[in-house]
This record gives sequence, C-alpha cells and structure tokens, in this order.
Amino acid sequence: MMTDAPLYTDVTEGPDGGAAHWIMTADGVRLRVAHWSPQAARGTVLLFPGRTEYIEKYGRDVGSLTGAGFATAVIDWRGQGLADRLIDNRAVGHVEAFADYQHDVAAMLAHVRAMGLPEPYYLLAHSMGGCIGLRSLMEGLPVAAAAFSAPMWGIQMAPALRPIAWTLSTLSRPLQFSRAFAPGQDAVTYVMRTTFEENTLTSDRDMFDHMQSQLKAHPDLAIGGPSLKWLNESLREMRALSQRPAPAMPCLTFLGLDEAIVDPLRIRQRMAGWPGGRLMELPGARHEVMMEKPPIRDQVFGAVVAHFSAHGLSAAA
Repeated sequence: MMTDAPLYTDVTEGPDGGAAHWIMTADGVRLRVAHWSPQAARGTVLLFPGRTEYIEKYGRDVGSLTGAGFATAVIDWRGQGLADRLIDNRAVGHVEAFADYQHDVAAMLAHVRAMGLPEPYYLLAHSMGGCIGLRSLMEGLPVAAAAFSAPMWGIQMAPALRPIAWTLSTLSRPLQFSRAFAPGQDAVTYVMRTTFEENTLTSDRDMFDHMQSQLKAHPDLAIGGPSLKWLNESLREMRALSQRPAPAMPCLTFLGLDEAIVDPLRIRQRMAGWPGGRLMELPGARHEVMMEKPPIRDQVFGAVVAHFSAHGLSAAA
C-alpha cells in the first residue's frame, strides 16, 4: 500500500502538482520519493542527489525539467533527508555498504513504474548520486541516456592524507569505531557551518541563501559529516568503479572549473574513455553546477534537455 510522505512545498520552489511517498527497500529501509509529471510528459528523469542532500533542494531544477516536458522523480537516499537514518546519531552520514544504495535505486525504479510515470527513463545524477548512478548503469539501469553533475568518481584529498584516510577508515571496522565522524567532520551540516564567501558549492548568492533557508525552516532534512564507514565504503566503491569500462550508454557530464570537492582528474579520465561520452567543463562553476548563477544553470539545463531529447525517440522505438 502506497503511503503519502511530507513534501515541504513552503521551501521547495518547485512546480505545482508534486507528490511524495514513502517506499520500502528490499532490506527494510524506508525512503522518501517525490515526483512531478507535466501533461503529455515525454519521459521521466530519475534524479539522484548527492550526499547530505534532500528532495526539496532540487525544486528549482525539477521546474527546469518539467518545463521542458520531462516528468521527474527525486529520492532521499538511506541515511539522509527524511529517509530512515541508519544509526542512533542521526547527524552522522552513514551507510553499512555502498552496495546498499542499489536497493534504494531498485525501490525507486519500482515506485516510478507503479506510479505510471512515462518511459523512456533518463538518469540525472549529482556528486555521490553520480557514484551510485554509475554503478546502476553498469548493472543495467533501464535508462535511455545519462547526465552527471560533478560525479563522485574520486574525492579531492591532499596526497599525504590519502593513505591516512584509507588506513584509519579501514581500521575503524575491526576496532569498532566505524560509526564515528571521519576526521575533521562534525554534526553541523556544511551549508550551515560555512559562509557564502567560503563555500565550495555555488558562486550564486541567491542559491546559497536558498539552501540555508530550507534547512533553517526544516532542520530535520540536515545531516552532518560522513562516518568513517561511509568514507571507507566510498573509497572502495570509487576504486572498484574505476577498474571497470564505461557502460554502453549516451552520457553527458558537467564539471565546474572551480570544483573543490570531487576529483576532476578522475572525471576527465572516465569521460575520455567513455565511447560517445561528452564532458562539458564550465568556467566559473563550483561543485553544484545545477545550482549555479543563471547563465550557467541555463547552459546546463539546455544541454541536459538537448541530450535527453536526442536519445528519447530511439529509445522509445
């Protein structure tokens, strides 16, 4: 039985007509999925958010997609947003295994089908969602085309810190402190502990203020830094994915030239080896290219819509 879930429309700034529901994964975790569907939609975008994110953050982006005629579904991953938190300290961004996110993808896909959202499906994935999404594509996610925003295929880290991160996060498991915050992390979510001038997410003041206002109004959406277990699982997953070839899938990837969170080298290497893949590098853009200044956002969504449109008819035939 489908159960309605909250959708904080007071802060979403998305199109009218959205609806959110609770869904259950095969391993018993309750997630939240929201969808918007314009009349005569010409396909459905599966939007995979990044770490710390939540459905409402993408309201303006959903408006750009539905305005172009695409239904859109957005998920709260396990451990964040209004989905089940996985440990007692709800401020810790935690996952037991990175492969568990594929249970979330499967539950989202089943829900999209149950809601009757139209095919073809398309993938739009940001940051951590890009890591989850790449695995999903490799495992046969039934989409006609994919687009990635600053995908987490590697994490920026000082060379001297990388072996420390690997060693400490690996030892945290047998020594039973894997649920503790990773070094340098705490319970306050990033957007609320930095200033606009110092933030690495967006160069657009309005977007940054919008993110802060959402979390001030609904602090239950926020999570803090990742656990040592999340760190270790993510490092292992990124290494595993880097050793596999790109899937046979039309792909468009965006990378801001002011990127300071994920590893640009890993993105460039992956896209250089992606047959038919295209990398768009964006001057002046930081990590969240879909939440940048209007000229950058317009460029991103114009390219996304053109990319999905180019592959829609052949996929539906």
